[in-house]
Parts: sequence; structure tokens; C-alpha cells
Amino acid sequence: MRVIRIAGLGLAGLLLAACSGQTAGTAQAVGAAGTAATTPGVPAATVAFEGGDRLSPKDPIVVKVSGGTLQAVTVTNPQTGNAVKGDLSPDKTTWTSDDHLRYNATYQVVATAVNQAGAATEQRAEVHTIKPAGVATPALFQPASNDVGVGLIIGLKFDHDITDKATVEKSLKVTSSPSQDGSWYWVSKREVHFRPKDYWKAGSTVKLETTTFGTPIGGEVYGGQDVTATYKVHDSWIAKADGKTHQIKAFHNGQLVKTAPISMGKTANTPPRGPTPTFNGTHTVLSKEEHKIMDSCTYGVCEGDPGYYSAPENWNVRISNDGEYLHENLKTVSVQGSDNVSNGCLNMNTENAKWFFDNFNTGDVVEVTNSGGPQLSINNGHGDWAISWAAWQAGSALRG
Repeated sequence: MRVIRIAGLGLAGLLLAACSGQTAGTAQAVGAAGTAATTPGVPAATVAFEGGDRLSPKDPIVVKVSGGTLQAVTVTNPQTGNAVKGDLSPDKTTWTSDDHLRYNATYQVVATAVNQAGAATEQRAEVHTIKPAGVATPALFQPASNDVGVGLIIGLKFDHDITDKATVEKSLKVTSSPSQDGSWYWVSKREVHFRPKDYWKAGSTVKLETTTFGTPIGGEVYGGQDVTATYKVHDSWIAKADGKTHQIKAFHNGQLVKTAPISMGKTANTPPRGPTPTFNGTHTVLSKEEHKIMDSCTYGVCEGDPGYYSAPENWNVRISNDGEYLHENLKTVSVQGSDNVSNGCLNMNTENAKWFFDNFNTGDVVEVTNSGGPQLSINNGHGDWAISWAAWQAGSALRG
């Protein structure tokens, strides 16, 4: 049993006994007026504090008594004034905290116990929590939502580099109903994503839980506050856009419900920008905007540069971080269905663009083939689905 330091004595590894001024076989009872009485032959209650001089903030403070019962235990952080919650065991011999503690903090513990004769013993101590070199706090890559598509990607971004990825990955838990196997993939030293082999089943409930807080994760860095998130997957909406046929087909729960002509990004080396093909591979819907100014300056082609444009567009469904959208473009209606001339977006007429805007939402899937462009990367939106399942599994710190 590890024991915390007694306040004021500066000693570690010591079993804490009853109040000062008592000898074995004698208990001291403190009266209302501060007078003391002794009960010969009755041993004083002995209080011990389990823990250590540098406690992990995820571990509990434990107070135990022998030869009596605990009457009261208070634990306070004097830096914040906050009290730490805890529970007594049914026999009142053990008190255990059930709050997460803070890093690099001091907690004052006051325990009062009574022996078999009812004599009170008060003991004070201090608990010090560890001071890490850094705290890696995760943020959700995809906010919790009750309305996401089957292409949902779950992920976490940490604010510190993770050197012990395996330990972190063991602390991450994803469950789904109905059950579906999946795997984690480390995108970088700070970011990790999760997906199943195939798209999530329509109607699934998916839950993410982390237990990284208080865990050493390499380089004297510890895990920050844990996060949880629950996702409800709606009906399956999958669009298949083909750059060779210049058509996009929409499937609702596996049934074809819409076919529309499109114009993808141009592959010809025409001035002033040259080729601007749409990325091949599986995209997912990231966001939607009814009206948006499409400005080439967002990717470095600004006013005065060859190829600069700034144009209002309607019914915009974003499918990559690189500025790819499904949207209305009335200037290309004449070649929609026959030629690819856009700057990378999937152009449609007003009716078709609004239909996709109304029916496709965050996490729904748009599969692009035969665009003549490179593969969509994992850092360009949700390009995770473009990675083969074998390569995805190899990206896990536990499987790779």
C-alpha cells in the first residue's frame, strides 16, 4: 500500500495513526467545549491514506480506517476552492474519491474517524498530483450528431504529438449497434481516424469513448480530458459520378432514385489555368451552403492573376477541403452530360443541383470515377474511404 504524505510532517511512506498526544490502548474524545476525555483500554482508530506523493489525476484518493469507522472525509483543492466528491463504503471503513483530479495540484484531506468507544480521531494530509511535461487533449474530428450519413468518419485531433500511439489507441473505444468491425488509422502524429471496412449500416448508432486522461502517452506527456460522442446514421444516400459518361446517379438505400447530367473538372491543358480535374475516389458531404461566392483566391489564384474568378453559385454541397462542390452552374448547362469543363466541381442545372442539395447531407457519399484526376487524399476532406482495407488496418498502431 502506498501512502500519501502527512501535511506538516514532510514524511512519505508513513502509516497515519490517530491524533497526537495518544498512546496505544487509549482513545481521545473531543467534547463540544474542546475538552478531551480518554477511554482506557480502547485503541484509537487508525487512519491511512492510500495513494502516493505524486498521484495520477485519474486514480482515486482512498482513505481507510482500522479499529473504527469513518465519520467524515473532506478533500479540497485550495487553489480553486473546489471540493472533491467521494463515497463511503457500506461499512464506513473506506472513502474513495470519484472525481477526476487536476494535474499538478495539491489536495488537502481531512478525515475524522471514531473508535469502538466513540472517541473521535482527526487526521490531515496532502495529496499532490503529477506534473507532466505536456497534456495532449483530444478534439472531435466529426462533432457528435444525430443525423449523419453512412460515410461517417470518426476521428480525434490531439494538440500535442503522440509518441506512444499504441497506448492511446488502446484507450479509444468505438461501439456500434448493429455491431460492425472497424479499425483506427493514424493520419499523423496528432490525428487518428476510425471507420469500418465498408460503409456504416443505415440506422446504426455509433459511440466513441476515450479513457486517455491521466495516462502516460510518451515523452512525459499525459492524456487530457476525455471526450465522448454518439452518432446516429440515417438512410443510405450514395451518389456515383462518372467522368466518362458525364452522369451522376443517386441511390437511396440501394435503389436508384435520380440520374442527372454533370460537367466535372477539365482535364485539357487549356489556358489560363491548365487542367483542373476532379479528384477520383470516395468523397463524403462535408457541409452545404445555399448561396456562395466561388472565389479562386481561396486556393491562391487572386484578382489580377490568369484564371482568377469570383462568381456567385447556388445549391452548394461541399465534398472536399480542396473546394470541390456539387452545385448549380448555368454557364456550363450546354455541355453538362457531354464534356468536363469545370474548375473541379460537379456542375449541374438548377433543378438537379437543388435536388442534391435537398437530399444529400453530412456524411452521405459521392463516389467519383473516371475523372482523370488524382486520388482524393485522406487530408482532403474525408478521403479515408479511398484507402484499401488492408492499408487502413496497417495504419493502426496495434495492427500495422
